[in-house]
Amino acid sequence: MNKLLLSLHVLAALVTVGPVTVAASMFPAVLRRAPGDQDARTTLRTLHRICRVYAGIGIAVPLFGLATASSLGVLGDAWLIVSILLTATAAGVLGLLILPAQECALAETPGSDSRTRLPWEPGRLAMVTGLFNLLWAAVTVLMIVRPGSTTGV
Repeated sequence: MNKLLLSLHVLAALVTVGPVTVAASMFPAVLRRAPGDQDARTTLRTLHRICRVYAGIGIAVPLFGLATASSLGVLGDAWLIVSILLTATAAGVLGLLILPAQECALAETPGSDSRTRLPWEPGRLAMVTGLFNLLWAAVTVLMIVRPGSTTGV
């Protein structure tokens, strides 16, 4: 059962977190060229939809992770608690900062007037997205290394 839960956890992470990470990272670059570029606006809508949909089904990652941790008896381990906190922080950054900023940019990105200022500067959105990506990288490292485990480095 442990192997099944761990497999589902890893698969859910790959299938859901990966697309969100890539799409969110691409959004600011496309946003820079969006004023006056209808193709860029279409791409922005697609990237935002990927982020929103995969973020929603991404709840499976911590659910399978908690089930796996429970079956392995490691719910109280420090590395797991830190991973849970980092995951919650990443979810907060995505849900409270990135997705609303993308929605705002989509609603207010000027169609052809390049003098109009964007609601969220692409550089700021890129920085927040980079923070989101770093949080997931830290969680991934903790999941692989598992400090104090017999398989840890």
